[in-house]
Amino acid sequence: MPILIDETTTFIVQGITGREAVNLTRECLDYGKGAKIVGGVTPGRLGRDVHGVPVFDTVAQAVEHHGSPIHGSVVTVPPAFTKDAVFEAIENGVKLVVIVTERIPRGDVAQMVELASERGTRIIGPNCLGIIVPDVIKMGGIGGPAKDAAKSYRPGPVGVISRSGGMTTEMSSTLTAAGLGQSTAVSIGGDAIIGSSYAELMPLFEADPDTEAIVIYTEPGGRMEAELARWVTANESRLPIVAFMAGRFMDEMPGMSFGHAGTIVEGKEDTAAEKIARLAEAGILVAEEIAEIPAIVADRLGAAV
Repeated sequence: MPILIDETTTFIVQGITGREAVNLTRECLDYGKGAKIVGGVTPGRLGRDVHGVPVFDTVAQAVEHHGSPIHGSVVTVPPAFTKDAVFEAIENGVKLVVIVTERIPRGDVAQMVELASERGTRIIGPNCLGIIVPDVIKMGGIGGPAKDAAKSYRPGPVGVISRSGGMTTEMSSTLTAAGLGQSTAVSIGGDAIIGSSYAELMPLFEADPDTEAIVIYTEPGGRMEAELARWVTANESRLPIVAFMAGRFMDEMPGMSFGHAGTIVEGKEDTAAEKIARLAEAGILVAEEIAEIPAIVADRLGAAV
């Protein structure tokens, strides 16, 4: 049983007529059992279609055309318009919003996250590649074209959560090559403010009987690892968690940013060494290299690789 999305999930693509969104739509339609993309939204493009998906001027029109609530939206509109697009989706009953767009002003992201919390909507991202349930459905650009995603992701017992979109696929591909498939993989985004952190997704994986272990990709900067460690300890998580910490060299370069906007180290607690220690205290093992992850996971699961 996956988390967040499954074969029954319906969603729209906001900004669907943009070049990247056109490709993303094709990838999602082609993958697994075929995503149920029931509409796209680009103001002024009513009546057009993208790969057979009807285009509307507003989310309200898409919902009316579908005839029942739409579960999710992938938001690909430019940064200046992302907040309006997300607000529009939330106001029209969408309960899962995947924000692909990057470089959104932090104040806008904070407002989006606050409204989503008030209305019971979950945001994944921004600056993320989305969600994939192997061989079933993908929502976003995660894994790339369907044929490539099919090689990297296979059904199995390991949940994957990553701040980096590319590393979501890298870790999943490494697991797949070792015969360890994934239950659900989520690219949560690397910005300083995001809609769903590791700890906020853990209850979903914890409740999923098909998930038996978790693998996370993390970086210096931010406090998500501390939040995860507290959650795991407080809730006595049943799931073994294996992490890979990139950017360890940053501990010797105070003030440097590593890759993502959320990796600025503002104090000792944000350093790689401190994060590794905190994760270890919570029973979360941090691998030295990505290649080590499958063997560690298999050992925790009592399986052979």
